Parts: sequence; C-alpha cells; structure tokens
Amino acid sequence: MSTTYRQPGVVLTDRTFTVPLDHADPEGETIELYAREVVASKDADRDLPWLVYLQGGPGFGANRFIGRPAWLDRALDEYRVLLLDQRGTGRSTPVNRQTLPLRGGPQAQADHLAHFRGDSIVRDCETIRPLVTGGATWTVLGQSFGGFCAVSYLSLAPEGLTAAVITGGLPSLDAHADDVYRAAYPRIERKVAAHYRRYPQDVERARRIADHLLTHEVTLPNGYRLTVEAFQSLGIVLGGGDGSHRLHFLLENAFVRTPGGPELSDAFQEEVQAQLSFAGHPLYALIHEAIYGQDARPTDWSAERVRAEFPQFDAAKALAGEGPLLFTGETIHPWLFDCDPALRPLRETAELLAARTDWTPLYDRARLAENEVPVAAAVYHDDMYVDTAHALETARSIRGLRTWVTDEFEHDGVRAGGPRVLDRLLALTRDEV
Repeated sequence: MSTTYRQPGVVLTDRTFTVPLDHADPEGETIELYAREVVASKDADRDLPWLVYLQGGPGFGANRFIGRPAWLDRALDEYRVLLLDQRGTGRSTPVNRQTLPLRGGPQAQADHLAHFRGDSIVRDCETIRPLVTGGATWTVLGQSFGGFCAVSYLSLAPEGLTAAVITGGLPSLDAHADDVYRAAYPRIERKVAAHYRRYPQDVERARRIADHLLTHEVTLPNGYRLTVEAFQSLGIVLGGGDGSHRLHFLLENAFVRTPGGPELSDAFQEEVQAQLSFAGHPLYALIHEAIYGQDARPTDWSAERVRAEFPQFDAAKALAGEGPLLFTGETIHPWLFDCDPALRPLRETAELLAARTDWTPLYDRARLAENEVPVAAAVYHDDMYVDTAHALETARSIRGLRTWVTDEFEHDGVRAGGPRVLDRLLALTRDEV
C-alpha cells in the first residue's frame, strides 16, 4: 500500500512493509515498517539507483524533510531516497509507554525490546530491499547510530549494498559500554570547558540554577521532575554545531522575580521540558546502552556507574567549591525513569534490560576484514557522542574503508554541511578523492 504526493521539488511516496518481529522466526509475529520514498520531481519517472537513510538514535524516526534541504539535496541528484523509520520509531509500530503494555509485564516488554537493535534493523532492510529495488543493491547512508547499523550491515549482509556512507557513526567493534563511557566523560568535560570559554557568564548562571534545584523541588508543566542531574543532562546539546549557543540562550532567561522570590521562568521550564522529555523517543532511553551489549556481560547502568569515577561531575561538590558546574552528555541514567513521566511506567523494564546477559554480537570482525563494499566515513575530530579513537580503530578494521577526519563540523555535520559532506563521502567510495 502506498500514497504519492508532492512537495516543492520532490515527489513523495508513503510506503509500508510487514517484517518479522524476530528474524530468527520468520513465520512468527510481524510488525509494520514505514518509509518515505523521495525523488526529485524532474526524475519521478526515471529508473534511479536507491539510497536508504538510517537515522541517528536509537529511537528516532527518519527526518521529516520539506523539499530538498541539507544532504537530501545532493542525494536527489542521482538517487531515489528511502527515509526509513527504523522499527519502533515514527510510524513503524511505535514502542512507548502506551504500546508496550500490550506485550504483557516488564519481562515480556524487555524480551520484546531485545529485538530493536542494529542487527534487527539490518534484517528489516534486507527484507524490504527486494520489494523496493526489485532485487538490486542499494547505498546506505548511516548517521550516528545509523552508522552503527551500517557497520552491522557490512557484517551481516554486505551482499545487499552497493556502497556504505557513514557520518559520525563508526562504533567500537568490541568495547563494553563501560569502555564507551570512560572515554566519553573526558570528551564531555572538554565540550563544557569550551562552552564556558565562549560564554564565561554562563558559569555563574549554571551554578545559580543548580543551587536552586538542590534546594527546591521543581516539577515541569508536563510532570517531569527537574533535578539537578536532569538539568546537567542538558549538556547533550553541546555535541552539535550550534549547541553551545543554544545552551547559552536557554540559561540567560532562567529566572524571574515573583512575590515569593526568584523562580525558574515559565519560558525556561517550557524549553527545558521540550529538550529533556523522552515522550517522542522513549526507545533512546530504553535501549541506548543495549546497543553496546555484545556478550554475556550486562550493561548494568554503565553511564551511571562510570560517572562515579569522575567526581567533578557531582553538582553538590562543584557548588561547595569554586569550580564550574559540569553538564553531561549522551548518557542514560536510572533516575531518568523516575523524573520523566514518559518513562516512569517502564522503570522495571529498563532494569531488566540493564541486567540482560544474552546479548549477541552486532559486528563480525572477520567479515569486515574481508569487506569488498566501498565504504567512506566522516570522523569528526572531537566528536562528543562517538569516540574518535574508537572510530579510527574500527576504520582500520574494515577493509577498504576510507575516512575523512575533520574538525570543520561537529557530530551533526551531515546536517550542517549538507550536500558538501555527502558529496565528499560519495566521491571517496568511488576513488574520486
């Protein structure tokens, strides 16, 4: 079933597919996948090669573009593009606090969520590819977590690929989650220090907000309990090209005078609520650490445990001294499932996932060492979300992979750099650079 319509410069087709929930049981339960086909208006009747886009995350549906912005403009010069809502996201049988109870209790929900990692996403792609391309191979563009999925694709089904393009998404092939976060906290600290050098006035602003949260109970309009740790997690924006500026503008309007004294302004609370809520992407919180699970070791709330090794992130200790408050980044903590009303009903499910010990490998080193698919990857020099050292080690492990290491962009370079980034990487897959 499909529906076709137009936007400026493009023709769009909504497409739906049925795939197994568990690809090891192809005759068992099924779920629905949604994808949006995009082609340039002038090429609507042409037979073009396909590019499938895998969004970052986990837990986010594909971009909802209008027209031909960012990298899509370059892609449409030569491809039909398939913007896939990965399983559980967007319009693909969504997974959230409202739908998961259909599975049963927390254990059944956790077992269900174990099927929403990169290996299952690759199998989904291979299931729908013949229906989309008529059996021809396609090029995959993977951003961030989508790049992790692309490396799984090269491991599990390289025969389906013409080429692979990865932006900010080369994962470690065998690091435990603890290794990932031990590398992450120093990077986050560098990004926070850079922010304070750019906006030194924010040191006192952040300390004042943190002190208020340590001495007052604050509940945001949607029911989110704003603790000081939750406030620190706003630092996740510092990994984007404009993130430091966005954080600065947020902090400058935090307080208003009221008859009862200074309070956090409604405008500040509204913006913080929009930034912190997982209502639109609960899978991000539920399976974020599970994307690093590949053996019998549980992830066991890795980011929370490893944070204890970096006491400089403790807000109370920072406020007791003269040092700045440190924000945190792309980390998931058990207290999120107490703060966020979109996650509270899923706390026990998250605990079971954190304790799980039967994760299967997502990458095949031997197959990657013999890779024959043209691959190019943008590696951002001091990426806050993906460790550069881990990424380059993986790049050396994938036969024929060509890297473009740059400090011109942050993690969102494929958005900020748009056509130029994609053009450079496609050229690398064709040995044109």
